[in-house]
Amino acid sequence: MQNPTIHKVEFSGNARSYFGIWIVNILLSIVTLGIYSAWAKVRTRRYMYQHTAIDGRRFDYHATGMQIFIGRLIVVAGFIVFSIVSAIPIIGLVAIFGLLFLAPWLINRGMLFNARVTSWSGLRFGFDGSYWRAFRVYILYPFLSLFTLYLAIPFAIRAQHSYSVNSHRFGTAKFHFESSVKPFYVAFLLAIGWMALAGLLMFLVLGGGEIFAEIAMAERTGRAPDDALMLRMGIFYVLLILAVLPAGFIYQAFLRNAVYGATSLAGGHEFRSDVKPMQLVWIGVSNAVAIICSLGMLLPWAHIRMMRYLSDHTFILANGSLDDFTGQQEESVGAIGDAYADLEGFDVGLPV
Repeated sequence: MQNPTIHKVEFSGNARSYFGIWIVNILLSIVTLGIYSAWAKVRTRRYMYQHTAIDGRRFDYHATGMQIFIGRLIVVAGFIVFSIVSAIPIIGLVAIFGLLFLAPWLINRGMLFNARVTSWSGLRFGFDGSYWRAFRVYILYPFLSLFTLYLAIPFAIRAQHSYSVNSHRFGTAKFHFESSVKPFYVAFLLAIGWMALAGLLMFLVLGGGEIFAEIAMAERTGRAPDDALMLRMGIFYVLLILAVLPAGFIYQAFLRNAVYGATSLAGGHEFRSDVKPMQLVWIGVSNAVAIICSLGMLLPWAHIRMMRYLSDHTFILANGSLDDFTGQQEESVGAIGDAYADLEGFDVGLPV
């Protein structure tokens, strides 16, 4: 690709308007005992999508609350049936294996639904995954990584992203993913390294050895640990979690940059992400502190803040005019494709 046109993803949402949607969603979900949460999900996603644009063309979300509600009813009914049959030893074991074989279908169903109800510039996305490929990357590979003490988990993560990206399309244009396993190991090892280092430092600084020694002494002597000791232990665990928390954001930053950098779209269009790990750590941790200190009332502000940062660091390297590209896709899809895109079915509620 020569002299690509760089388009930054634009996000125009703001905390004030989103707060109104969020607080109404919360109140109606409480009043309806959670039933309205399906429609709340639609309102939230539609707001986020419609305020996200590339080259002035916006995304949109076309699902309905009823589709998501029906999907959740199916999941709840399935969970109830599974809980009942799992109480019977032999049948319960069969049910567990049955759930493992059902999981790939559910994952594909979730990806298919989310793709079909998402559009950009008025044109829908699509998904063409297969059951056995999903079974391999989501069930078989993670299971085999057990025998490597999870040292091979970056291979499984790369395979999952490869399957997801390569199975999606925009109109008829296929996405393509091609990456070595190296960036996935870098993300994995840096996150594990941060957790180990932060955990060790907090253990030493806060006197973790002394705390656990005192608890062990109390157990040997048959007396209950005093309140002051239990308070110290509680503070130790809270601070330890806060010290380890950045590992997730570090992993997310490196993984996101690796996946976007390895993704392209038919026609020579490429993607980039230049999220800075420590900036993402700062935003994530400060968001968490703000949410806790405000008793949750700053959650919309935190969500918008994170969305804006990620959008500002996401780019499309277009190989030519996006107007020409979308025009070609509209012609390729045609009336039949548009009618097919309306057959979304319902959401099974999986976070895919």
